[in-house]
Amino acid sequence: MSTYTVHAPSDGPASAADPERFVFVRDGFYFWAFALAPLWLLVHRQWLAFVIYAAVIGALNATLALSGASPVWQIGASLIIGLGVGLEAASIRRWTLARRRWTTLGFVVGEDRETAERRFFTQWIERRREMPPASLANRPPLRPSPDIIGLFPEPGGGP
Repeated sequence: MSTYTVHAPSDGPASAADPERFVFVRDGFYFWAFALAPLWLLVHRQWLAFVIYAAVIGALNATLALSGASPVWQIGASLIIGLGVGLEAASIRRWTLARRRWTTLGFVVGEDRETAERRFFTQWIERRREMPPASLANRPPLRPSPDIIGLFPEPGGGP
């Protein structure tokens, strides 16, 4: 079973009503992030993470080349960095979403993404049914005026 975190854009109240924009991020190892780290970062639009990755790989390769390390060491070091990206791909993606001010709606467990989505949306719909409408929730509580007696809204007013 895989664990997913669910994220929604914080574009205002309309974003919570648009479940097609929700992002499910699976915990675990991402093979393609390991094998093709720069391409994976670009495909997922993680620009800052890509710049950091490129700077680290560039500095590492330059340091190893200037120190006279063999190409085997350079390839090994790049593979270790790629392994780190593969292991932390979900965290990098969550970090990117948090920087973009997406909100984390919750966690869900499922055998695959489709099962996790079905479970999440079933629970999400139930929670939304239990919540009062936004118009009632944001309205201040009614307080009777000391001038009003009975059920009429104005003093001296009738039906």
